Amino acid sequence: MKYILLIFTTFFLFLGCSKEPKVVKNTTYIKELPRTKLIKTEFSKLPNWENGSYKKALYNFLYSCKTSKTRKLYKNLCKKGKNSTLNPKLFIESEFTPYEIISKDGLDEGLLTGYYEPELKGSLTKTKIYKYPIYETPKDLVTVDLGSIYPKLKDYRLRGRVVDNKLIPYYTREESLSKKIPAKVICYTDSKIDLFFLEIQGSGRVTLDDGRIIFIGFDNQNGHRYRAIGRYLVKIGALEIQDVSLQTIRKYLDENPSKVDEVLNYNKSVVYFKQRKKPASGSLGVELTPMRSVAVDRRYIPLGAMLYLSSTIRDRKIERVVFAQDTGGAIKGAIRADMFLGHTKEAMEIAGELKSPLKLWILLPKKERYESYIRKI
Repeated sequence: MKYILLIFTTFFLFLGCSKEPKVVKNTTYIKELPRTKLIKTEFSKLPNWENGSYKKALYNFLYSCKTSKTRKLYKNLCKKGKNSTLNPKLFIESEFTPYEIISKDGLDEGLLTGYYEPELKGSLTKTKIYKYPIYETPKDLVTVDLGSIYPKLKDYRLRGRVVDNKLIPYYTREESLSKKIPAKVICYTDSKIDLFFLEIQGSGRVTLDDGRIIFIGFDNQNGHRYRAIGRYLVKIGALEIQDVSLQTIRKYLDENPSKVDEVLNYNKSVVYFKQRKKPASGSLGVELTPMRSVAVDRRYIPLGAMLYLSSTIRDRKIERVVFAQDTGGAIKGAIRADMFLGHTKEAMEIAGELKSPLKLWILLPKKERYESYIRKI
């Protein structure tokens, strides 16, 4: 899922290219994380570790172990954890080693943002009110896994459509408005603004006009690069960069209906969905847990990894074990996490404003193959 799960700072602000990494002393690389700089540390040095909720951490670890990616990463520890419920703190401390994650330019601090599961109103049939379609993946959308041809490009996908035996870019957001997209419509909603933010979040729930609730989640994307509309609003002078948030963007769009298409079309990327049987689930394939599931950049952090983070949410320190269970197109960098906050109104409000400094650690097995692959700079 999470093409996007974003959120909201990078969603709003400027996206840039990282510089070449500087050499950082006393740093280690691990074969399974070839791009990630790590510094080996101890649990006693993690902020507020002694006051952690170890039972919740172990429960979420075992839940994540339902997936093949987590089992591949942690191997026999998934089985061993089932027999450690009476002393989860001992299990974690005796079986894992914490490594502090360092950025490409040698910094130890990054950014925490938040995302939520939006609730939309909808109908299975198109009406004068419910007229904006939520599409499944179009039948003519072609996805090419470049890694199958060029191993060095394993993290990249090429998307488009075939015309005269040539692969060309798929329809942009603006083009999609005037084209008949060969895709099944899951349902129709009453707000193109709500639909846009659903794409940003990557999953959501729709309350139909007959009272039923359906869950939908990310399935694919049209292949165009994501562009933050907050950046565009700053460019045209509609907002000051320091004021950009979910709330200010929505306020501008609500107050300037004639500008809605212009602003939304700045982001040429379009997300396609599929109906799900359960609430928000991430790229790992498990249902997301509020305040415990995070979206990461999987070029640096593998899906399924157990992490420890230190940050602040509304002036309250957050120091806890979390799990890399999702990804997002706007989540870029090693020390970068997008925390899932739930589907409440409060979750939406917090997600819209959350931009906090972040320190991040990854917990890797002590007795598995990792130690033999560590090499010092």
